[in-house]
Amino acid sequence: MGPQQEEDDGRPATTRRYRSGEWFDGDDEVAILNRVALRIPNGDQGKPVIGIADTTSDLNPCNAAFPALLPHIERGVRDAGGVPARFPAMSLGEDLMKPSAMLYRNLLSIELEEHARAYPLDGMVLLANCDKTVPAALMAATSAGLPSLLLLGGARSAPLLRGHRLGSGTDLWRLLEERRAGQVGADQWAEVERVLSCAGPGSCNTMGTASTMALMTEALGMCLPGITGCRAGGNELADHAYRTGVEIVRLVTAGSTPQDQMTQQALDNAYRIIAAVGGSTNAVIHLAAVAGRLGLDCGLSRIDRIWADIPLLVDVEPCGSGLIHDFHAAGGYPTLARVMIDAGLLDPAVTTATGIPLVKLARTAPEPSGVIRPASDPVLPGPTLAAVFGTLAPDGAVIKVAAASPELLQHRGRAVVFQDYEEMRQRLDDDRLEIRADDVIVVRGCGPVGVPGMPEWGMAPIPRRLAEAGVRDILRISDGRMSGTSFGTVVLHVAPEAAAGGPLGLVEDGDLIALDLDQRRLDLYVERAELERRVLGKPAQTNHLRGWPRHYQEHVLQAPDGCDMDYLTGPTPEARRFIEPVVGRS
Repeated sequence: MGPQQEEDDGRPATTRRYRSGEWFDGDDEVAILNRVALRIPNGDQGKPVIGIADTTSDLNPCNAAFPALLPHIERGVRDAGGVPARFPAMSLGEDLMKPSAMLYRNLLSIELEEHARAYPLDGMVLLANCDKTVPAALMAATSAGLPSLLLLGGARSAPLLRGHRLGSGTDLWRLLEERRAGQVGADQWAEVERVLSCAGPGSCNTMGTASTMALMTEALGMCLPGITGCRAGGNELADHAYRTGVEIVRLVTAGSTPQDQMTQQALDNAYRIIAAVGGSTNAVIHLAAVAGRLGLDCGLSRIDRIWADIPLLVDVEPCGSGLIHDFHAAGGYPTLARVMIDAGLLDPAVTTATGIPLVKLARTAPEPSGVIRPASDPVLPGPTLAAVFGTLAPDGAVIKVAAASPELLQHRGRAVVFQDYEEMRQRLDDDRLEIRADDVIVVRGCGPVGVPGMPEWGMAPIPRRLAEAGVRDILRISDGRMSGTSFGTVVLHVAPEAAAGGPLGLVEDGDLIALDLDQRRLDLYVERAELERRVLGKPAQTNHLRGWPRHYQEHVLQAPDGCDMDYLTGPTPEARRFIEPVVGRS
């Protein structure tokens, strides 16, 4: 849906006609009313209209820095010859939305796609920063097919707690473990809250989901390179905002769409980047959703082969010791690309959002230093992520190997089963709970259909009695997700989920479960006849009766397919066709 060259008697026209011309060109009453509605003066007629999707909200601190960036985007659009048009969009705040912002990721993608369809837009700048706003924006851009770029809002500062920089999420989870073990008192716990309140706006400053998805956006060529790890509210982001406004007009003029950028090669690079940074397992689901809309290959077996030889090259929490600002200072994505291309770990032929080949960007990047390591001296050897399959996960599951305890990657233990999140939180602190350090915690009912929305409930806390005895990790298995800032030996996204009839729903206390990372296996050792008996006694799933949760439950796909809605994926070119509205009187 890029600009089209009109012809007159076989000769090229001197001006381009953009998609918005269907609304504004001409002197009939429809065109007049449309021009008046957008307040387009005569001097702006015929210029491309750039929609700016503003996801600012007081309920979402991750996106709180965007109002200061809007004037810079608009100035860039105008300087490049475009007309900016801001519109509000749903803001998915990871902190406050319950049961999970993931429940509404697909809804935001629909909202953005329908804005693109129904309004006279020639291109879009999508403001996205918090965990689920970024994949929602990528999914919408993919489906709408308009020239699009994302502008990310930067990472929050790192407040000091007794001289230590606090990493978002990761350090809180560590302190929680110490508190559960009786080593952090009430006064220090209150101090943690006071310190965290000083962090300011922006996304998590660790390699959580937001930072991982920022890198994915760079790798897919959907934002200007080098933005991941910028400080929220700084001058550098203002410069990115201006250049994004300029660049989107260039893309509209060139007719370049997200489908041109997000190729299979770019997607595979993104999967490699996740592994190299020890990124969030949530990104695996989000990339699968993007791939599903493009008709690209996101199969877990194939991705596991891609991950197999990728070492951990970035020393940032939760798999390392630094923060995302350190990554940015060390050269960010361009330097990481340089390291990986030199080691043959990245496809150099893909293009960046600015049209520059990745290999050219990498050649001009700083040499690796600080938290970015050369491939000859990695933080950890590969794999850092893996997919496992077996009788407990027929369609696959994912584990962040770099954040796990090596001694638990080959493990057999008795299942201790929790039917849902509430039961888990109640029983984990019950002194009557019979559980040992070599047992396996199973938390189910947390998948896309089960809650619904697949909350980050997979990283069950260490039972209090074990924590007090010094246990800091235990094998945990779930059909839910976990925060990208989390750590531990946790097998996630087990598919099919329990609520969809997966074998995870049949596990009982005392069953033997085995994880074998080397063989990529996750198995339940229960006789088939016993499992068939348990199926007969399986309770019915309780469904929502109204609203988006009901719609979501009825149409959401499983984790390996990205938890997208079944009707939004595009397995064929026809299914991916964007149907334009008929422009006339409303």
